[in-house]
Amino acid sequence: MNSTDFLRSKISNEHRAKAAYIYLRQSTPGQVMHNTESTARQYALADRAVALGWPEDRIHIIDDDLGRSGATGENRFGFQHLIAEVGMARVGLVLSLEASRLSRNSSDWCRLLELCSIFGTLIADSEVVYDPRSYHDRLLLGLAGIMSEAELHHIKMRLEAGRRFKAARGELQQGLPAGLERLRNSEVILSPDEEVQSRLRLVFDKFRELGSGRAVTLYLRREGLKIPMRHLFGPGPHEVAWVEATASRVNGILVNPAYAGAYVYGRRVVDQLRKRPGVTGSGIVQQPMEKWEVCIQDRYPAYISWEEYVSNRKRLTDNQNNYRKNRKGIPREGRALLQGIALCGLCGSHMSLHYDGKSGDIPVYSCVHESREYGLAGCQQVRGTEVDQEVERLVLKALEPDSLNLALDALEHIEREAETLERQWKLRIERAQYEATRAERQFNICEPENRLVARNLERQWEEKLRAVEEIEKEFADWRIRHNAILTAEDKQQILALGSDLPRLWSAPSTSNADRKQIIRLVIKDVVLNRTLERGKVWFKVNWQTGATTEHWVKRRTGNYQEHADAEPLKKRVGELISEGKTDEETSEILKSEGYRTSRGGEINSVAVFRMRKLWGIQTTRRFVTDEDGIYSLHGAAAAIDVAVSTVHKWVRKGILKGEQLVKGGPWKIRLSEDQIPGLKEYAEQGRPSWHRKD
Repeated sequence: MNSTDFLRSKISNEHRAKAAYIYLRQSTPGQVMHNTESTARQYALADRAVALGWPEDRIHIIDDDLGRSGATGENRFGFQHLIAEVGMARVGLVLSLEASRLSRNSSDWCRLLELCSIFGTLIADSEVVYDPRSYHDRLLLGLAGIMSEAELHHIKMRLEAGRRFKAARGELQQGLPAGLERLRNSEVILSPDEEVQSRLRLVFDKFRELGSGRAVTLYLRREGLKIPMRHLFGPGPHEVAWVEATASRVNGILVNPAYAGAYVYGRRVVDQLRKRPGVTGSGIVQQPMEKWEVCIQDRYPAYISWEEYVSNRKRLTDNQNNYRKNRKGIPREGRALLQGIALCGLCGSHMSLHYDGKSGDIPVYSCVHESREYGLAGCQQVRGTEVDQEVERLVLKALEPDSLNLALDALEHIEREAETLERQWKLRIERAQYEATRAERQFNICEPENRLVARNLERQWEEKLRAVEEIEKEFADWRIRHNAILTAEDKQQILALGSDLPRLWSAPSTSNADRKQIIRLVIKDVVLNRTLERGKVWFKVNWQTGATTEHWVKRRTGNYQEHADAEPLKKRVGELISEGKTDEETSEILKSEGYRTSRGGEINSVAVFRMRKLWGIQTTRRFVTDEDGIYSLHGAAAAIDVAVSTVHKWVRKGILKGEQLVKGGPWKIRLSEDQIPGLKEYAEQGRPSWHRKD
């Protein structure tokens, strides 16, 4: 029996009744393009299937996985199709050049062997036909799969060792971001495109000014400025494209060490636990700087210094609000001025922030560390209105000596900002004009008789000319809208506004985030404690200069028992009432003396009445008439010889005329001498006979 007969002895008519599948695979697109002989050999396996007895109409070729690695079954749709066909008992023979073509992964390989064994499918290579149900064939196939996987692992180890050795010298070429170009001699230079350089420098300048990647993104989108990006996908060369600014793209520029002139290897690693099947790029984890395998500074020309790059990374990290890691977070648009810098005076933890009140606009600083960590009650809550007002006063007072310098800096910044934006617009116009000129040259060198090409080039030229017109029109509108040219009067107004810091602080154009940023420039943090004295909040300001100052503010309380001025207020109200002052008069005097209610509002007559009721202070009452014929309630009752309740009833019925200036105040009853006899007679008639007086 020759070898062909031996191979045929494993093949039955039952196998030939099913289809023969030939599986083709090359590991990379480069191998598909350059190793064409290997691909041709794999296609030639169809002849081997015919020699083994399969008719051509039952021979199927699966070449979907050309250019895909066999290290995993993920995204190998051809292999997945083959597994499905075997599992449906439609395959009599699986044919590949060698075992490594089918899979270099033990789990995929063993799953294929198991299915072939269950459904009676044969596996063949260029030399041998194997029956997975046979002990010796199954053993050989298993060893072939193990060796294929081990071979791949060994190749990967050698390649990775070579990559790391080359990267350690900074010679492993990596994809460069937009703004850097590699010459043919491998030298890296700044992009010769002036607009690309200018836009990247603008991104770093605005981050230096605004301190937030999102703020830079909003600025670029507001001004209609795109950013350059180089998409590093597929074979090179990779062209630079202009794309809309997004937060992820701007942050990608800010954290890329190549812009600081550094060659870095090992910024990203693949975490197999985070990989999701079918999701390209999943499982990629950014490594912190201390875990970078290779970091060679001053390898490339730089847009920023290495020190600024490290500072930018730290600033981006600090912008993430995480008090446990001592990150204050970026100043936001809420009203609370001490957001992120308020510390608890009892436990020293950062105080969280929420808003209270009917409109949800009253900031409240709360210490929840004990509650969050141990389930205990929170240390304290401090309403921020009074504290914020005092901190605002302190900051403006501290900045007052430098107000003129600040105004000059503001003027210089406005002029520099206008020049920067105008330059960006001019570069855009210049690029559009170049593209229009280039389209014109392409049209001019075209043969006029070749209308198939000329029409298309003419249309492209017209589109480029329209693009130039649109950009020039947008630039003119921008100049009108932004008033880029400052007149002498504009400069004088800016200097006047900058010299008046309180006015500038309260201006509608100054956002809450701007105010917080100013505060953080001069104040490191503020320690709050409301438990040291009744009705007051003690706070300590730790200035950026290293100095500390301590201050007290009266806090808003829900009742007068906790009011800071409860005792002097009670004493003063008693003095004024004893002098015969009405509640209205008392409230006016208290307001002029600077007293406030427990909730921080202005004192009015109703508040005085409630204070008298709370502290049991009685009004002074007169029991005799005055020269105008005005009686008190008790005086009128005594003059008519009736009960006080009767006088009340007559006032309600309109028999007597009286008025009460404030609620709880003394009544003023108008009673003339002529009315008294008639009222006495009226009162006598209303009494029962046994109670009448003779």
